[in-house]
Amino acid sequence: MLGDAYTRDEGREYSRTARELKASFPDVEIIIVPKCREAVPAIDEDLILGYPMGYSDKTADEYTNIVDWRGRRVHLLGASPPKQYQTIQELTQPRVTGEEPADIVGVDWNGIHLAALKGEFFHPNGYRSADHLSIRETVKRSLEQIRRYWRSVGVWPDQTTGSSPLATEPLDPVWAVDGSHADGRALEDAIVVEYEDGPALAYRDEHERARIEYREGLTPAP
Repeated sequence: MLGDAYTRDEGREYSRTARELKASFPDVEIIIVPKCREAVPAIDEDLILGYPMGYSDKTADEYTNIVDWRGRRVHLLGASPPKQYQTIQELTQPRVTGEEPADIVGVDWNGIHLAALKGEFFHPNGYRSADHLSIRETVKRSLEQIRRYWRSVGVWPDQTTGSSPLATEPLDPVWAVDGSHADGRALEDAIVVEYEDGPALAYRDEHERARIEYREGLTPAP
């Protein structure tokens, strides 16, 4: 996490710093949080945008339109899983105006740690008392509930079958990980991989392939 950009100039400065860092550490993912609408286009498109939610001093919906984030790599900052899932839907669902979906690369939330200090653990339908548990056990219980929630909405990969949202739909012969069809010129430089019980996916580079395979638990076909 590099920092928050409250102006267009700060967005450009953070992008410059990010380019310098990636020159020395090419495998490191860098997140910049635009805190004004003008900063979004000022941040290099290969960098991850931090989408501020939760208790941020300025949340994304206060100063941007959901369209501003479409077509970009996005990490959700804060808010509970149900709220994050609602935002994921807004950022990725097809729109009649045709904007590309955002690529949600990650989420984080420290609410479960704050709740544990108050003797509560997270539950999708409201916090539950954890007075009988230690702090560590309370956090673990919250993490278990978070995993259960993401599985219930079809986001968490099913490790027992190896299936995941990417491996089950859409069933196109080659489907790019950014949500678009990969054909013609797009395939000339792409890395195409076939997976067990699923379609072939087209990646822009090996780093993207490693990230998606790890995140989705995908197993290449022999």
